[in-house]
Amino acid sequence: MENTVQKSLPADVRGVHIHFVGIKGTGMVALVEILAARGAVITGSDVSERFYTDEVLEKLGLSALPFSESNITDDVACVIYSSAYNPEKNPDLKEALRRGIPLLLYTEALGAVSRSAYSAGVCGVHGKTTTTGLAGTLLKALDLPSQVLAGSVISSFGDETAKDAQGRGSCTMTSRSFSAADSSARHFFVAETCEYQRHFMSFCPQKIILTSVESDHQDYYPTYEDIRDAFVDYICLLPEGGEVIYCADDAGAVDAVQRASSRRKDIVPVPYGTSTPGPWHITFGRVEDGKQYFTLGSSGDAKSDADALSGEYALSVPGAHNVRNAAAALALVSLLIRTAGKNPADYRDALKAALLSFSGGRRRSEVISRTVTPRGENLIVLDDYGHHPTAVKTTLSGYRAFYKNHKIIVDFMSHTYTRTQALLEEFASSFGDADMVIINKIYGSARENAAAAPVTGEILAQRTKAHNPATVYAAEFDEACDVVYKALCEPSGRSDGYLFVTMGAGDNWKVGTKLLEKLDSHLLKGN
Repeated sequence: MENTVQKSLPADVRGVHIHFVGIKGTGMVALVEILAARGAVITGSDVSERFYTDEVLEKLGLSALPFSESNITDDVACVIYSSAYNPEKNPDLKEALRRGIPLLLYTEALGAVSRSAYSAGVCGVHGKTTTTGLAGTLLKALDLPSQVLAGSVISSFGDETAKDAQGRGSCTMTSRSFSAADSSARHFFVAETCEYQRHFMSFCPQKIILTSVESDHQDYYPTYEDIRDAFVDYICLLPEGGEVIYCADDAGAVDAVQRASSRRKDIVPVPYGTSTPGPWHITFGRVEDGKQYFTLGSSGDAKSDADALSGEYALSVPGAHNVRNAAAALALVSLLIRTAGKNPADYRDALKAALLSFSGGRRRSEVISRTVTPRGENLIVLDDYGHHPTAVKTTLSGYRAFYKNHKIIVDFMSHTYTRTQALLEEFASSFGDADMVIINKIYGSARENAAAAPVTGEILAQRTKAHNPATVYAAEFDEACDVVYKALCEPSGRSDGYLFVTMGAGDNWKVGTKLLEKLDSHLLKGN
């Protein structure tokens, strides 16, 4: 059965009943917040398992219903659904099809929202979630009507954080209406947009940030050229004279922008990075007292209108990659300020303070706990989503500079057999800044046949050990927890103790949870 009803959202959604299938998904929850802020009536369904996004829904007065055809009533004007659910099988979607109610994939709905605002899309193989979070944090400090959708919970978006009994973790709004979102008024919308299966082609960008381009999602893009061309096509969605803000330090981003510019001479490239002159040139500075400093522009003083935000800035999150992400966010926000007819220089101090307030997002260098080892040494537990060799290497390099007096232990779970196989040697050589590496079994995709896969977590561990001898294979999380705990019982040999990182797009964050439970048990026993 095919849904042939027009796939669109009303320009004004006030009072419109929208039902979400798979409402607990991170992107879906963000879209719920966007549409709820615009006055829509929201219901949704999902599995019963509790996710961190349940907290976000509860703050909105919502809870996920079980999947059922009874969720679809005469009041439902349209249904937005996650690609994880099949309209031919899910009871909510089947009933909506039967009734002729419009069905929109999440990406289609996001595209519809983007058409109702002055929209900017943030894309790239790496860094798009953090860059979107940084842009949203900056916009929150301004008097511009704007909404931001990021692919993770961003702590600095909310006024409150929800923590567990041990003070670990946080949950705040994933997206935020920073001022009155009257759908009849022009406002800015910044959203993370995904390259997988060309999902971002549904978006309607007025401006684009491109952080990076390299081979990834090999199940859909077998070659680098395939994924690069998807980004080229996305850039070409820009209107006449539209700006693409891109990382001049990333060869793939430069390649994509050059190819898009050859097709569209009117597109305006806005480069940022260490390898480009101009207002968004980056000079790295010192790292001290939990901050990393950097300078934008060719000097510390504004020399022209284009250099309005030149000067020194500081970030509270580690890594040179995050400095680049911050430069991209500042460049975008500067352009949006100008689009609103205002002068970015008037907001310089507010933007500096906002940037320093950014503390990352869920699973993006997220500090889970600060505690002690069985020997009483300091221990920081981090969780990070890095799942591509470049992201792993860059992130660990940032930790090495930021936490330079810590012994670094990393637990890594590779995501998908196709990616692991295609980038096996790159993965194996990406852990050079770790003092100890633990490799788990591979977190496969439902689209893959694990039994027929030519690579395993154990093979990855063997290859990694050739580059970093302090590598251990621990397939299961309990085993990995025991390995880490045993290591923490030994002296670190570092003045600041240990840093333990769970890294990957799988669920090996549970290793950190298990470790903290074991440490708590040790403390309770007084051992």
